[in-house]
Amino acid sequence: MIDLMIRPKLFALTPVVSAILLVGCSKTPIAPTDNKSAEKEVAGALLKVELVPWTTNTRCQGSLVADETTTLSAKVAGRVESVFADVGDLVAPDKVLVQLDPTDFQLLAEQSDAQLQQARAAVGLKPADPVENLNPENAPPVLEAKALLDEATQTLARMTSLATEDAITKSDLELAESAERVARARYQSSLNSVREKIALISVQAAQRNLAHEQLRETKVSSPFEGTVQARLVSPGTFVQAGQALLSVVRTKQLRFRTSVPERYAHLLQIGQRIKIHFDLSDQIREGNVSRINPNLDPSNRSLGFEVDIDNSDGLLRSGLFGEAVLELDPNAKALAIPEQSVLRFAGVDKVWKVKDDQVTEGVVLLGSKRGDMVEIKNGLKEGESILLDASQGEKGKWIGETSTYK
Repeated sequence: MIDLMIRPKLFALTPVVSAILLVGCSKTPIAPTDNKSAEKEVAGALLKVELVPWTTNTRCQGSLVADETTTLSAKVAGRVESVFADVGDLVAPDKVLVQLDPTDFQLLAEQSDAQLQQARAAVGLKPADPVENLNPENAPPVLEAKALLDEATQTLARMTSLATEDAITKSDLELAESAERVARARYQSSLNSVREKIALISVQAAQRNLAHEQLRETKVSSPFEGTVQARLVSPGTFVQAGQALLSVVRTKQLRFRTSVPERYAHLLQIGQRIKIHFDLSDQIREGNVSRINPNLDPSNRSLGFEVDIDNSDGLLRSGLFGEAVLELDPNAKALAIPEQSVLRFAGVDKVWKVKDDQVTEGVVLLGSKRGDMVEIKNGLKEGESILLDASQGEKGKWIGETSTYK
């Protein structure tokens, strides 16, 4: 009851109190806020953004391939007598790897030797006499025919002299003339025969060389130092000429085969340095671009190239996968700053720019990283200043001294 009597009085006073409060507020001035007095002070070393040496590199992937791969085969047909190497064996140059049965070829070689000696004896050549020094005029058959020709010539001369004196009949003179013509024909025939036999010596010599060459071809040797990749025959197998016997690869030097995207094709040159990492063997090798494909691959718009890799230690294998960093332009430059000058927050990379002693945030786009330096793709310009240590940055007034980062 008492509460109900008091409450109307309180409500009646409320407009008066409100009026007094409004009058009081309208007469009291509001103090202005001083933003400069609230500005924070930032201290820290400055870094002037400049172009620095930044070699143009690109990453590429590829595989090792053998420097040389050859499939050994015999030039002659025959039965395999022995195989002296197996898969994985390291073979030296000219080492005999497969031996064919040489019996038939040995007999052919001996037969050709005998036929050559027979041809040389037919013209009076001794075993050590070179055929080039042989004069057909001095061959025994020719000398015999020459003697008969001389005799017939002398006889004809006497008969002609006697015929002028009518000491012989005409028929006797004709017989002497006929005998002289026959002797001359026999001389020419013997001379031609000797020349033919000399030519036959050359034929027999060629056949002898061929027979001995076929005998040598029964031994199949490695053309270079390498490793046997595949063995395709066993003793007792009859093989035809040209049939594959063994496969050998050169492993002391390998080729790293890879490619670069089309946008880098114009920068690729012979001799450029490349560093290759092989995960499987945990090997890092360096080399130079040795061969460049003349055409782009239309399937992936890339340009293939090869690098010669020294493998004298034998630690690498053909077929290994590798990742490489290729140095395309060693004289290139780029804007780069220390990694400590970049602040990452919520997936955004920022730097603290300092201009007219004011520190402000700036978003940057980063490129590649090398050591403690990181490339700036966008967001900074050459000559701008930033805080060296991004952890010291915040919006405010810079009060520190300028210093140069080395």
